[in-house]
Amino acid sequence: MSPRAGTRKATKPRSLAARETSTRARTKGVAESLPRTNRRARQADAPEFDAATEMGDDSTPAIGENLRRLRGERNLSLDALSQMCGVSRAMLGQIELNRSVPTITVLWRIAKALDLPFSALMREPAEKGPSVLRRDAARYLTSADGSFKSRALFPSDNQRLVEFYEVRLAPGAVEDATAHPAGTFENVVVAKGSLEVTAGAAPTALGAGDAMIFRADVPHVYRNPGAGETVVYMVITYAQRN
Repeated sequence: MSPRAGTRKATKPRSLAARETSTRARTKGVAESLPRTNRRARQADAPEFDAATEMGDDSTPAIGENLRRLRGERNLSLDALSQMCGVSRAMLGQIELNRSVPTITVLWRIAKALDLPFSALMREPAEKGPSVLRRDAARYLTSADGSFKSRALFPSDNQRLVEFYEVRLAPGAVEDATAHPAGTFENVVVAKGSLEVTAGAAPTALGAGDAMIFRADVPHVYRNPGAGETVVYMVITYAQRN
């Protein structure tokens, strides 16, 4: 947002200055409501509207139910969990009541604070027999600005040590991922477009058909440097727990 210019009260009629102040206030409100496209510029204490999106028809009520159950099993209050994961108490309450769907970043924060795999928050009741995940029924989790989205390519009925995802990045999208639990690895293969992965000092450029495996227990960044959408398939492998 551009800095606001100062107001010279001595040279402007009072009514004009009042109108300009009102206009600046309305402009400021609109600017602050717009989504931010550079996620690296966002801070841990980002505003509430960056922490979740309104619930849609394809959301997963299981997230709120699982969060409430997992928090209860650990005897954690909303305030205690908020302190652990950096998500506000109000937002956690909204998620548990299925009134808001958390963004990918918020889910990772909660899962890390609870020391659980990402899929533990999305678990649904198990069904017997083969599981089929239809494309037209896919449920996507998105970033706050909608430029990064992913869907699980496995049923969320049990906690797993290996997870499989389809990830899509809009042109120019940048996604900052927090460090996963110790011993976690990610294996990515680019199906379409181009991808830049930073999981250390220098970024690695990948094209269609290229694959990469890296330690994901450190902060890492995905960027789409191209002019078209990038599609990536990702396998996350967690360390065996005792």
